[in-house]
Amino acid sequence: MRGKAMTDSTAESDSAIQPRKRVTAEHVGTSNADHAGELRTALVETLRADRKITSPAVEAAFRAVARERFMPDEVALDVAYGVDRSVVTKRDEHGVAISSVSAAYIQARMLEQAELQPGMTVLEIGSGGLNAAYIAEIVGEKGHVVSVDIDPEVTERATRLLDANGYAGRVTVTAVDAAHGVPDEGPFDAIIVTVGAWDIEPSWLNDLADDGVLVLPLIMNGVTRTIGFRRDGDHLVSTSTEVAGFVPMQGAGQHAERVFLLPDPNGNNVKLRFDSDVPADLGNLDGVLATERTDVWSGATIKHQTSFADLHLWFAWYLPGFCLLAVDDGTDLAAERGSWFPFGVVRGSAFAYLAVRPALGGAGVEFGARAYGRDGELAAAALVEQIQAWDRDGRHAEPSFAYWPTGSDHSSISADATVMTKTHGAITISWPAHG
Repeated sequence: MRGKAMTDSTAESDSAIQPRKRVTAEHVGTSNADHAGELRTALVETLRADRKITSPAVEAAFRAVARERFMPDEVALDVAYGVDRSVVTKRDEHGVAISSVSAAYIQARMLEQAELQPGMTVLEIGSGGLNAAYIAEIVGEKGHVVSVDIDPEVTERATRLLDANGYAGRVTVTAVDAAHGVPDEGPFDAIIVTVGAWDIEPSWLNDLADDGVLVLPLIMNGVTRTIGFRRDGDHLVSTSTEVAGFVPMQGAGQHAERVFLLPDPNGNNVKLRFDSDVPADLGNLDGVLATERTDVWSGATIKHQTSFADLHLWFAWYLPGFCLLAVDDGTDLAAERGSWFPFGVVRGSAFAYLAVRPALGGAGVEFGARAYGRDGELAAAALVEQIQAWDRDGRHAEPSFAYWPTGSDHSSISADATVMTKTHGAITISWPAHG
């Protein structure tokens, strides 16, 4: 849902017959401030209705902080107060976003996940200013916020904005690679990571208080979930999850994906993006887009306006050869956008991707797979098999996660858990069957 500027039709009609008042800079400023306040109130009410805000403390913070003051000057108020709109604040030389202000819904949700209380000391990894201001409002004058980022340009901007908005002395902003820890700070009652993390760094666990909460967007085979963790002996267990995407981490904690290009006959590309476990012999896919397409349908359906984000997560965990897709304009897939989603699999000399077609008398869609290559039936069947498994065992249950640092007792991992190996430990998922 996006914020929308509302107009008063009565006032508009009156202005047609009355002399216009002279508009001064002071009047414009007051008008913008009033409008921003209205949008702020509307945003809070929406986040409460959607249960992204559930506590009085987070609600008060969102009412107190003016989001627009932490945005680039050119950002319109309705964008600043959009529920699900992130705002890029810096791009690299290739135009890729490397710093942004997160969407309001995920900022609110992560603050709730962190279970913040007055007087806490909190570390924010990934700076920008706005989220640190929210944290400072919640922990209060007796609390303290440390906000770090690897990019000095980002921390300089965050410092300037925080100081200008009354948070000098309440938030310490430092340029540092957080993968190596934060010198002379901690322990922290909560650590909130606002960049996509492929793993949990040992320094974060060292700096986290024994009863502290770690909240981070964890990348698992290319699919991200923002997870709240607490300690349970020698490992961490999840307390909450949320769907979100983030700018990936830079520095020592960065994890590069592998991208394989599939050119079509016109020289445009379909890109297969692998987070890990790249299939062998991807050369077998040469010329695959020139082959006839294979379609296989699952019988699993879903109504319109219903989230199926956990299907993507299921693929990431249970579908060997899983990959993400990106397509150039001009490809056949680009022309069919809206009938497929960028989640796929490689099998032999073929790749398949998630597709939908109308079902349920027009009230929903059926999931299926489309594939290219000599082994198209094999690839499509592999994807459809996991759609059906999710439909049977996963779509009606919430998964839980645990993180097992290197050196923890892996013999304690439950038999129903699936293990994904990371650099500094392992993440497990337990997805109980429905019923």
